[in-house]
Amino acid sequence: MPSHAVVSREEWLVVRKAFLEKEKAFTRQRDQLSQERQTLPWVILEKDYVFDTPDGQKTLADLFDGRRQLLVYHFMFGPDWDEGCKSCSFIADHFNPAIVHLNQRDVSMVAISRAPLSKLESYKKRLGWDFLWVSSLRNDFNQDYHVSFSTEAIERGDAYYNYKEKILPSTEAPGASVFYKDEDGTIYHTYSVYERGLDMFITAYHYLDIVPKGRDEGHLEWTMEWLRRHDEYDK
Repeated sequence: MPSHAVVSREEWLVVRKAFLEKEKAFTRQRDQLSQERQTLPWVILEKDYVFDTPDGQKTLADLFDGRRQLLVYHFMFGPDWDEGCKSCSFIADHFNPAIVHLNQRDVSMVAISRAPLSKLESYKKRLGWDFLWVSSLRNDFNQDYHVSFSTEAIERGDAYYNYKEKILPSTEAPGASVFYKDEDGTIYHTYSVYERGLDMFITAYHYLDIVPKGRDEGHLEWTMEWLRRHDEYDK
């Protein structure tokens, strides 16, 4: 027997319409938050980062690929790791279908990690991705945008992440950063988001949020404990 109340269609409709008003209020609040996000102040980029890419070395300016806006996903993949983070891999499974549409709205998207390019290319091939993924191994990009940390900071428990010092389990952490390039070539950092702020990029989670069991993670030791890379699930 279902654990929820079972009612007539008419009774269900009354409850559903009442809940719809809450959903509409949330949508309006989300729209307002998005508008406020787009009016946040910008910071001029002072460094000219150079990345290793499949087409040779490129600057951050090059990664815009002729567009004005650049969305960077900070993918957890340390230099000495054999695989990328499985949670980041879950998020990255959603990139390919979206990027072609982002390009039509003046947005380029790229993943950036500290792992050497050869590891990124091998892992990308394994999981069947074709988005641009570049290595920041030879620059300070990850450190400057607070997604890579020294061993000493991890041991002290004062790594600066998500705008405050905290205890982290790893020298790498996920995030996303946004940049804008003006007509004169000036690049601005406009936004960065970390932790649960990345939830909006996970389409599969939003599907789970509308089914009866939801994400079904409450009994797990940590929320994404169930997760596997898409080629690791038991067929």
